[in-house]
Amino acid sequence: MSDIDLYGKQPPRLQDPVRSKVKQQVRLRERDPLQQTALGLVSTQSFPAIIGTADMMLKSADVTLVGYEKIGGGHCTAIVRGRFADVRLAVEEGARTAEQFGQLVSKLVVPRPMPNLEAVFPIGSRLAQLTQQRGFSRLSNNAIGLLETRGFPAMVGAADTMLKSADVQLAAYETIGDGLCTAIVRGTVANVAVAIDAGMHEAERIGELHAVMIVPRLSEDLEHTLPIASFWLEQPEPLPVLLPDVVEETPVPLQLPAVEKVPIEIELEVEEPEELHQLQELQELQELQELQELQELQEPPEPPEPPEPKKLRRIDDSSDWL
Repeated sequence: MSDIDLYGKQPPRLQDPVRSKVKQQVRLRERDPLQQTALGLVSTQSFPAIIGTADMMLKSADVTLVGYEKIGGGHCTAIVRGRFADVRLAVEEGARTAEQFGQLVSKLVVPRPMPNLEAVFPIGSRLAQLTQQRGFSRLSNNAIGLLETRGFPAMVGAADTMLKSADVQLAAYETIGDGLCTAIVRGTVANVAVAIDAGMHEAERIGELHAVMIVPRLSEDLEHTLPIASFWLEQPEPLPVLLPDVVEETPVPLQLPAVEKVPIEIELEVEEPEELHQLQELQELQELQELQELQELQEPPEPPEPPEPKKLRRIDDSSDWL
């Protein structure tokens, strides 16, 4: 019987369990590049020692530095991931460097850690992604010097002396428990060496000097995982938003036909107040009186009337006329 049934459809094939497992591992590896890789750990009792150990591990083999784990009491552990051969070589070189400092505590290589182990412990790529999101600082590509003391006053005094003795910058400080404090300075190799030498004498004078370390050139993974003050971080500038050019159209005013101007006379009736009207009447009366007085003075006086003649009467008793 052929593979095609009566309805013209091909029956489903059984999946190969080996092939499906390989595909699943490929998908997991694409999602998390550090998964399904070997794990290497080296522990020391000093922060400068763990920085020097991690630098040697990164430069001796093709491994990725996931980060550090500080558990207190001065114990620090460097965590690396990669192929089994590379991780094994890196751990051996890191342990040899820590023994030279006299600070090696323990070392471990796990060829294939279980997924449950990566989900709980900080040994996966999540820690590496968090540290690499920080970006570079203004002190990148400079040599680094670390001076560790037992006691905070000794570290502060040593840091002040280092800044005054050479052209270096204080990048950050780190505490790992058991009274151990580390001052981290950056600058050129010569300036860092001079600063560390001066800081050692000051730390011994104030308190107890525990360890020192100078790294001329840091790897990129070590640069991302080192502590640094936020003052030195470069803040990314936002990109300008490109918008289309908008042409502003100026409105054209409407032109109306010319209109002849015709003057219009408007008579406004203003009501005079009563007081003003009374004053005008008084002034008119005074003017009339003055005119009358002037006329009287200008007219000639009328002549007096002549006296009436006396009438003579006759008295009958005598012939005399009175």
